[in-house]
Amino acid sequence: MRLSACCSALMVSVPLVCVPLQKGRAQAPSHTSWQAHTTHAFNTTNAEPALTEVSGHAGGALPFPSALALAWRLDPNRNELTVNRRTAESRAKAAGSWFAGGPIVSGSYFDDHFIGSNEGYTTYQGEVSVPLWLPGQGSATRSVAQAEAEGAEKQASVAHMALAVRLLDATAAALLAQKRVATTAAFHTAASRISADVAHAARLGEMTQADQQMADATRDTARTDYAMAQEEAQNAAAALEALLGTPEIPDILAYTATESAALRLANTNAVEENDPRVQAATKERDAARAAMQLARRSFMPNPELGIGGIHEKQYGSPWDNRVGVNFTMPLPSAVHSAPLLAAARNRQAAADRQDILARRMVRQEVAQARARLQATLAGLKSARAAAQALENRATLLERSWRLKETPLDDAIRARQAAYTAAMARNRAEILWHAAIVRALIATGDLPGLAYASATQHHLSTIGGAMPQQAGWSAQTAGAGAGAGAGAGENDLYGAENASGVTDAAGSATQRNGGLRIPASLDTPQPDDAAAP
Repeated sequence: MRLSACCSALMVSVPLVCVPLQKGRAQAPSHTSWQAHTTHAFNTTNAEPALTEVSGHAGGALPFPSALALAWRLDPNRNELTVNRRTAESRAKAAGSWFAGGPIVSGSYFDDHFIGSNEGYTTYQGEVSVPLWLPGQGSATRSVAQAEAEGAEKQASVAHMALAVRLLDATAAALLAQKRVATTAAFHTAASRISADVAHAARLGEMTQADQQMADATRDTARTDYAMAQEEAQNAAAALEALLGTPEIPDILAYTATESAALRLANTNAVEENDPRVQAATKERDAARAAMQLARRSFMPNPELGIGGIHEKQYGSPWDNRVGVNFTMPLPSAVHSAPLLAAARNRQAAADRQDILARRMVRQEVAQARARLQATLAGLKSARAAAQALENRATLLERSWRLKETPLDDAIRARQAAYTAAMARNRAEILWHAAIVRALIATGDLPGLAYASATQHHLSTIGGAMPQQAGWSAQTAGAGAGAGAGAGENDLYGAENASGVTDAAGSATQRNGGLRIPASLDTPQPDDAAAP
């Protein structure tokens, strides 16, 4: 039982100390006693983390707006949506033609040479005609094409917003994997030192063989965790490189203005109207209504008007030439108009449904973003207090153990609780920064997004001194240079949150008449409920 208890107690994450793995057994600086060896190991694993060695570019080398611009230039959806917009504009331009289609040329030839009397009857006949617009059909066609072009532009904004969320998730996953590698490396180093110290004490007769086996098992388990953390880091770097073309981690630690982000989420109506998904749904609804008008104007096939000429020769007569006008008008029929009206009604019904669902989805996400801001801020304060209290308790128990007043298992469990609390505190800090960035994406206040923020007027009327979009980046970056650097000194997620970071925007899409709206930009993560 002692073996299992101590193994579970030692399998915790430790503060960030970037130390390479030992290839051989570590030798303690002093060989006097087991107490001196283990005290050295505890002091090493409890040292201040070296964030600059671990985080690398996570501290702010690549601003998040710059990373978003880089990812947008590499996004394949951008080229597709640009082509869609240009083709819709070309259709709108073509709809301004005088005629409903191109010219129609027809010709015929008749004689009686091969079949008939063979008296020399010969007839040549040719016609050129053009289809005519029905009343109001041309303007309705232009309206549909223009609405679809505007909808394609809004869909580009939707894709840009979805890419920002995917980049935020990939950044969080990369930070998590990076810090987990450093944590497991430090844990393996500490476990290796403890294993070597226990082996030395066992040779001196101060520890038992069971204690040696427990320490060796802990060291081997730490080595396994380190290998798994390296795999996770490589996968996260590959996912980030697929978006950016580089594994450099964008900076999200500079965003610390919680109150400003919450204030921008206060006006739900402005956020809803500014959301590109709602705007795309509105444009699709306008296009569907224009398509209904076009279907009503196309109640019958287009009539044709043209000119024709006949050149013929009859028996005993000279050649005869005639020129005339040709007009063809198909009569209205339900067989022609009913399918067009049915398709237009279906598209309009789907567009109305998409508009309602998009507005509901945006309102729900705004409420979730507002609640996430409040929860992460409150959780961060509680996690910091808990981490400080448990760190003090672990220090006292270690001192008591060095005086041989407390068993080793109690000291290890106290250190485990302190490390777990530190991990929860650092994870809460990362969640806090990510919640602020997510709120800026929702309101359109993140610099570099393709759609402009509609909350600035509302903020200026109720606040008067709120920064504009350009000033918001400077405000958060300035705050992040101080508070963000201090708060992110030990930033890391819990290791269990790695699988919770998913591609939240690119998978589930709904297509109705050309409209593509992500089902949701936020995928519920199982670790959100366990956030401190």
